[in-house]
Amino acid sequence: MRARTSSVLAASLVLALAAGPSAVPAFASPPATAAGSVDQRGPDEKALRDALSAVPNRHATAALVRVGGPDGDWHGSAGVRDLAGDRPAHPHARFRAGSVTKVVTAATVLRLAAQDEIDLDAPVQGYLPDLFTPEFEQPISVRQLLNHTSGIKPGDGLGDDFAEVYANRFETLTPQRVAASAIAKGPEEFIPGTRQQYLNINYTILGLLIEKVTGHSYSSVATRLVLRPAGMHHTYFPGTDPRVRGPHNRGYQAVQPDGTVKLLDVTEWNQADRWAAGDMISTTADLEKLLTKLFRGKIVPQPELEEMFTTPAGVSGARRSAGLEYKEVDGEIFWGKSGSRYGYSALIGGTRDLSRTLVYSVNATDAKSAEQNPVLDAITAAALK
Repeated sequence: MRARTSSVLAASLVLALAAGPSAVPAFASPPATAAGSVDQRGPDEKALRDALSAVPNRHATAALVRVGGPDGDWHGSAGVRDLAGDRPAHPHARFRAGSVTKVVTAATVLRLAAQDEIDLDAPVQGYLPDLFTPEFEQPISVRQLLNHTSGIKPGDGLGDDFAEVYANRFETLTPQRVAASAIAKGPEEFIPGTRQQYLNINYTILGLLIEKVTGHSYSSVATRLVLRPAGMHHTYFPGTDPRVRGPHNRGYQAVQPDGTVKLLDVTEWNQADRWAAGDMISTTADLEKLLTKLFRGKIVPQPELEEMFTTPAGVSGARRSAGLEYKEVDGEIFWGKSGSRYGYSALIGGTRDLSRTLVYSVNATDAKSAEQNPVLDAITAAALK
């Protein structure tokens, strides 16, 4: 990447953002760096390089990608480390993994189930009697929390829109308060186990369950039962610390305070309210270890591992299991989990036999948007070719 001043870099990206979806960035993208097999049966290196060649652009400032399989691996990075300088994206950066945290939480619960410390069929009300009110007459099993069929309403957050949550980003909203606010709203109007409704609250309560049955903090138990066995030495749970410790690429959110698109640095953020549902900080290498060792049965033993590849029976349209969800691509079934926090989008996934795996972290400029991000789409399409 050619040397340039920070002011030119920031201004160019703002111009590209403001110009609209078809705009070409006003500066050259740094080349993707790659290492791995050139076996034609392995990942399509050209397609992956092409997918990264557009970064940075209006949709993302950096991207880290790892694609693997028995016939070869490919690692690539593109973009910039921050808008204050001209350094290329750190290829081994830490980032906010968002809801990929749920994979670790689910694996922790399943490990405890394998050790007979948790009964997946038992009502969670019995484990956490001080949390639930008498309104929750229908038993909610631990399994129903894992597969999002509990019927528990969402808990409170730090605000109702980006401006409000950004203003409160250094405030601490404890998971206990989040859970209590959800229970205070009463149960949904459906019987637990009859509808799938993806909500963070299920995994917040699972975090409380882990602490109750073990007598130790969620982070220490998840580290002992999942992170260490997976070899995830660069992954941690930040608690109330708003920083991303260690090397990282800064995250940005596109905002329009005066009609002009600008990038707001959202790297520092207290994620305490996300907790067991989404506060983990990791690396692509660590998440690749998690994916491969988990799918190989090295973390969660059989038969508990089957919970991660089983959707709830009798629930129309259910695509989520314990910690994972599936998607069919060209007749192949891929299991995985995506996650996003402001400034960061992440994903782990692969076929169950690990014939193809994908892990990425993209510093998306609108990571929480429901709209498709073309950078994520291009990476996924290239990786699964």
